[in-house]
Amino acid sequence: MVLSARRSARRLTSDYEIVVVNDGSQDQTPEILDELGRVVPELRVLEHDVNRGYGAALRTGFRAATKELVFYTDGDGQFDPRELEKLQVLLGPEVDYVSGYRLKRADPFLRVLVGNPYHRFVRFAFGLRVTDIDCDFRLFRRHVLDAIELTETDGTMCIELLKKLEDGHYRFAETPVGHYPRVYGRSQYFTLGGVLQSYAQLFRLWMRMVVKKTHLEPSLSATERRADAG
Repeated sequence: MVLSARRSARRLTSDYEIVVVNDGSQDQTPEILDELGRVVPELRVLEHDVNRGYGAALRTGFRAATKELVFYTDGDGQFDPRELEKLQVLLGPEVDYVSGYRLKRADPFLRVLVGNPYHRFVRFAFGLRVTDIDCDFRLFRRHVLDAIELTETDGTMCIELLKKLEDGHYRFAETPVGHYPRVYGRSQYFTLGGVLQSYAQLFRLWMRMVVKKTHLEPSLSATERRADAG
């Protein structure tokens, strides 16, 4: 993934970086990243001492990114970084971010059977227009991520991100991308316990963002907070 991302970025610009967040991996990930760092000078590795969750890893990567455009995807090889160019072409002056959507899910049949109704339900419940809420293949302008405060640490952070983009009236474009069978690793979510936990987390997020709409409340400045506290 790192080498493919490097080849893709070099075709588009000479000014790029590759950020990998190691979220407390217990396998050979640190050793592999150390070896890659010796041959890929553009690679920056960010380490979490313990596993903090998918959302926490993305937030760490977003905060660390230094370029004017920020692209992210997963490290399990189910998306092809070479398709980054398809997103970059659509990022015109009137577009704030570009989101991919999977032409066909390359997941086991049972996961597709459960996942498709889930995606339709979440899109409806949160009022999202983006076609594929679970396609982690997106390109942003830096100022968009800087303007959004993300708080979730688990997988629901992607829903939080999309909902805040939607409510912030950011303009987006979409393009189909390939999706490939997972060769490495195992999903932590597609178990009975994982599914139940995901729905509990989703309900909590729905209450906060759709029912209470706390993210739309004007935030107080530091001076105002101190005054209220006094």
